[in-house]
Amino acid sequence: MGWDEDNYEYDEDEDAWSSGGEGPAFAVPGGRSALRAATPSNPRNLPCPTCHKPDKLTPADRAQGYQCDACADALESGF
Repeated sequence: MGWDEDNYEYDEDEDAWSSGGEGPAFAVPGGRSALRAATPSNPRNLPCPTCHKPDKLTPADRAQGYQCDACADALESGF
């Protein structure tokens, strides 16, 4: 089950692909990441709470309690 571009629109105002639903679209629609797309109103400007690397999360990611993809992958694989 992959990303079907026909079901999404590119929103130039938000600089992201969106299915027209509420809130920001995923950074990689159909991918493994739960992180939200970076947009002018939701910039990727926050550090990961786990590894503390800068510019890994958006405010929408932080509101969901997410960590960066690398840290999430490491946790899920047992490292």
